[in-house]
Amino acid sequence: MAKLRITLVKSGIGYAQVQRRTLKALGLHRLHQSAIHNDNSSVRGMIDKVRHLIRVEEEN
Repeated sequence: MAKLRITLVKSGIGYAQVQRRTLKALGLHRLHQSAIHNDNSSVRGMIDKVRHLIRVEEEN
């Protein structure tokens, strides 16, 4: 299964509580922190919610 590296590049301060909770659910707490997740539809949905705050890369 493919893996995704998700990195927080912009703070969630000033954004809706739903978006801040999504960042927390992805395991992102500090700027430039990365988390690796399996590429599935639930993670893709969370990525879509906060795509303006994160950077996504494919892991090998």
